[in-house]
Amino acid sequence: MNNIWFFSLISVFLISLISFIGVLFLAIKKSILQKILLFLVSFAAGGMLGGAFLHLLPEAVDQLGLGFNFSLSILGGILCFFILEKFIAWRHCHIPTSKTHPHPVVFMNLIGDGFHNLLDGVMVAASFMTNFSLGIATTLAVLIHEIPQEIGDFSILIYGGFSKVKALLFNFASALVAILGAILTLSLGAKFVNLVPLLIPFTAGGFIYIASSDLIPELHKETQVSKSLLQFLGLLLGIGLMVALSFSE
Repeated sequence: MNNIWFFSLISVFLISLISFIGVLFLAIKKSILQKILLFLVSFAAGGMLGGAFLHLLPEAVDQLGLGFNFSLSILGGILCFFILEKFIAWRHCHIPTSKTHPHPVVFMNLIGDGFHNLLDGVMVAASFMTNFSLGIATTLAVLIHEIPQEIGDFSILIYGGFSKVKALLFNFASALVAILGAILTLSLGAKFVNLVPLLIPFTAGGFIYIASSDLIPELHKETQVSKSLLQFLGLLLGIGLMVALSFSE
């Protein structure tokens, strides 16, 4: 039992460290970073949509089937994030985005990523509880999946007004929620694991809401044809990476 705790927590911590991949962008000049931000945001939107439709929802169908609970969980995720966004951005604000006044999408992304990371922790711990080999395989799959996700998350935080260092720290803090997921799973055992089938479509609903209601509308603010085509390419690359990942599973 102690080995299960050790390998689960170590694996989840290593996954959390992927959030620091944004450090690769620290050396990039701000003027250059600003030019590629919307491309990275489009890449993140594509990754979220691809992750929801190509990974989370098919897995949920396998576990729940195309029934009432499946549909209700997706709607629950969408409605929950709608309510959260209403609470965070209750007053219509005309203050420009800055380091002291970040865009609401920043907080929406952190909350959404927190749910996603919680689920990662649950899945890794549940896999190690089943057997060691499955735990290792799940850890590797999540690690690969997190790389494009964390690049996108970092770019969203920068776009929303965070400094590079602050974006790294907040991204890491969100990633650490995975440890909470692992601890809850290991502590509560099968009782908590049984909730995973409902959490999967709920998380997918949150991803669909964030990508469609927050990220894609930001992309529509750019009307230049060449830049719009580049954003579409970013969307396709984000989705394409999720397609490629599905073949490696």
